[in-house]
Amino acid sequence: MTRLNPYLNFKGNTEEAFNFYKSVFGGDIPMLVRFKDTPEASRVPANEQDKIMHISLCIGDTVLMGTDALESMGHHLNPGNNFSLSYSAKTREEADNIFSKLSADGKVAVPMQQQFWGAYFGMFTDKFGINWMLSHDPNYEQ
Repeated sequence: MTRLNPYLNFKGNTEEAFNFYKSVFGGDIPMLVRFKDTPEASRVPANEQDKIMHISLCIGDTVLMGTDALESMGHHLNPGNNFSLSYSAKTREEADNIFSKLSADGKVAVPMQQQFWGAYFGMFTDKFGINWMLSHDPNYEQ
C-alpha cells in the first residue's frame, strides 16, 4: 500500500509538539532520531544536538512525521513552508517516476538518492509551491 502522510517542520520544539499530539490522539512513536545520532551531527551546534532530526507518530492508518528545521542548518520557516506531503512508494522505480513528474517545473532540494537511514529519498517544491518528500524504503512495510 502506498502512503501519503503529512510531514511537519518546527522551530526547535518538535518533541514538545509530538508529545502533545500523542496525548491527544494516542498512538505509538516508532521512530525518534536526534541530530546527535546522525552523520550530520558534526554540522549541528552543541546546543542543538538533542533536537529531532526525524520523528513519527502512528495515529490509526496515518503516520504524522516531523523534524526540527534548524536555522543553523539553513532552514527558515514561514507560514506555508512548515509542512510537506510525504509519499512512500512501493518501488524505487515508482519513486523515480512520481518524483520526475511532480517536480517538473518545480525546484528540487534533494535529488532522489540513497540515504544513510536506508531509504531512497528526495525532496522538492512543485510548480504550485507545495513541498514534497518521496521515498522508497525496502525495510519499511508499505
